[in-house]
Amino acid sequence: MATLRGGALSDASSVHLSQATQDALFGGSVVLFQPPRGAGYRTNVDALLLAAFAAAASPAMGMAEGRQDDPRPGDACATDPPRKPTLVAYDLGAGVGAVGLSLLRLGAARQVVFVEIDETPAALARRNLDANGWTGLGEVLHADVRDVARARQGEATLVVCNPPYVSPGRGRVAPSEERARMGELPVFVEAARQLAGRRARVCFVYPAQELGRLLSSFAAEGLHAKRMRLVHGTPKAPARVALVEARAGGHGGLIVLPPLVEREDGRYTPELTRLLAEEP
Repeated sequence: MATLRGGALSDASSVHLSQATQDALFGGSVVLFQPPRGAGYRTNVDALLLAAFAAAASPAMGMAEGRQDDPRPGDACATDPPRKPTLVAYDLGAGVGAVGLSLLRLGAARQVVFVEIDETPAALARRNLDANGWTGLGEVLHADVRDVARARQGEATLVVCNPPYVSPGRGRVAPSEERARMGELPVFVEAARQLAGRRARVCFVYPAQELGRLLSSFAAEGLHAKRMRLVHGTPKAPARVALVEARAGGHGGLIVLPPLVEREDGRYTPELTRLLAEEP
């Protein structure tokens, strides 16, 4: 069983860490070490979509159109529109930390707690914090999300989660990605609810065709969708994933934002291009 705070890396993990590739997010402004292809789960665009959705300046705005009132770790000029950044964000099933790192880059959190049960991704998340100069802004917990949730109830002002999309027994994944891509959704939703403070936001990204399952899992924990955006690969394609923000409390008040289209005429759309490059 993983300890709550993790600890020294084993020799086997050190071998895997030495093979990590050095990649980047946001046009090169964020360093990202992750497993080489075929050796583990690698970050995809869903992580950035989730971070941008969670960081959006207000429910009525698009995903990448807002900035925060406090400077980002790497940008002292991010001043508009006014909004107090989230104090403590928890990234559940964080992997190598792409979502939480993106929250820091977007100025949406002052502190991020990365929770990851697998040793090698957790170690890479620590390495990524150090590589970006954000060691003091993040805490990596090599732990089961259930253990962390029980120990830290109500501490989060924002919980983000890009959970495993495949439930055990419902699909097949590559052995090297099994732990990252296969898991029980209700486990992550329950943990998010326990961590979430009284007015905290809980943001998930999940396959659009399983949206009903996500909303049912939220409702079972007393969470209700308040903001939603569907992401389409092309203008005529069915929605690929859903981005959903939920909060504890009463039903109703759901804002459904305009859809985000990723590609048109074989190219990234202007909005996705801005999001990936983090351009104004």
